[in-house]
Amino acid sequence: MSTAPKPNPTVRSLACPNCGGIVEIRGMGRTLTVVCVQCLTILDATTPSLQVIQQFQSKERYRPLIPLGTRGKMRGDPYEAIGFQVREMTADGLPYTWAEYVLFNPFKGFRYLTEYNGHWNDTAALQSVPTSGRSIRGRPTMGLLGETYQHFQNYCAKTIYVMGEFPWQVRVGESAECDDYISPPRMLSSEKLENEVTWSLGEYTPGAAIWKNFGLQGSPPAPMGIFANQPSPHTGAIGKAWARFAFWLLVLLAVQLFFAVFHSNKTVFSQKYSFTHQSRAQTENSFVTEVFDVQGRTSNVEVDLSTDLDNNWAYFNLALINADSGQAYDFSRQVSYYHGRDSDGNWSEGRARASVVLSAIAPGRYYVRVEPEMEAQGTALNAVRYQVRVTRDVTTWAFFLIGALVLLIPPVFVTIRTGAFEGRRWAESDYGGSSSKGDDE
Repeated sequence: MSTAPKPNPTVRSLACPNCGGIVEIRGMGRTLTVVCVQCLTILDATTPSLQVIQQFQSKERYRPLIPLGTRGKMRGDPYEAIGFQVREMTADGLPYTWAEYVLFNPFKGFRYLTEYNGHWNDTAALQSVPTSGRSIRGRPTMGLLGETYQHFQNYCAKTIYVMGEFPWQVRVGESAECDDYISPPRMLSSEKLENEVTWSLGEYTPGAAIWKNFGLQGSPPAPMGIFANQPSPHTGAIGKAWARFAFWLLVLLAVQLFFAVFHSNKTVFSQKYSFTHQSRAQTENSFVTEVFDVQGRTSNVEVDLSTDLDNNWAYFNLALINADSGQAYDFSRQVSYYHGRDSDGNWSEGRARASVVLSAIAPGRYYVRVEPEMEAQGTALNAVRYQVRVTRDVTTWAFFLIGALVLLIPPVFVTIRTGAFEGRRWAESDYGGSSSKGDDE
């Protein structure tokens, strides 16, 4: 069984009934209206004599970036640019315009390219109707082929300039109510004209790809701002950044635990004491502990204070002193613990213990000088019981925490940068902090 060859596309040339200029029709019976490029008269392409539908004299002629008649490829198929229109919307009293191109393939039908401020979308009409879904953060959604699109903007699009061929009855001055829904890099758009609603699906396409596909000279206009469905340059970066963070954090934790095995964490001194403060007392409060040995290599030493403070505070001046050389390591700690209940429930503040880690303490004989202080409470006694414990070669997590904070910088930076991009995108929508500026098709 043989297959008949596909017919070659034909171009029909007729004279414009208004100016007599040549009007070429490439749409092969699918073109409903054609615009004379000489006088911009809109003609009915379905009539043999190209009946005049509308005449208008445009004060400003727009030059398409893709000249009509230019052929190129979209998604691997050849297309020819046969139509061009400029549309306009108004936001905050200011007009914003964008361009739309009609592309035709005699075997594939029509596609459309839209351009606004250097941002391009490759668009095709939908045969099926999307389904409405649940709102996300107050934005209505539509679903198509398992993908959810969030509402971006509602606007009125007015046609202000046309030239070439169109598969619909185009009119200058005609307005349509439009809604855009986005799921970058795709945009789902509805266009309501009178009682008819049409849906289209566009995909963000870099201008460089358009120039390459159509063999255009020069360079495409540089994109300005962030487009509604422009894919974020940081897509996937957040997940990768946090995955790297998790990996190196585990490595850092493994190193921390590895070195923790070699720490002795040996208690070299532990003793309990009590202190009673009376407002009339004028006695010296400081004392020294008995001498204890710190053996082994040079290492850190932790001095820990545990108290029985309850809705009270105490202040300790301390010093770790070498009994042989007299070298002293002075430090102080305030310990306070308060708790209670109010209209919001139970609350607590502070801790009843405190500690300090002294680094690079050489082995030798040491003692601790302790000087406790408490606030006088009238003639009543103010007392605290506490324990002083000294431990050498303890495991500390300071370097681990510092390392974790350093590792945290890249993913936090990426997250903030990605959020800033999305914030700028949605700032141009109906849901942004500022009024929309028409950053859509």
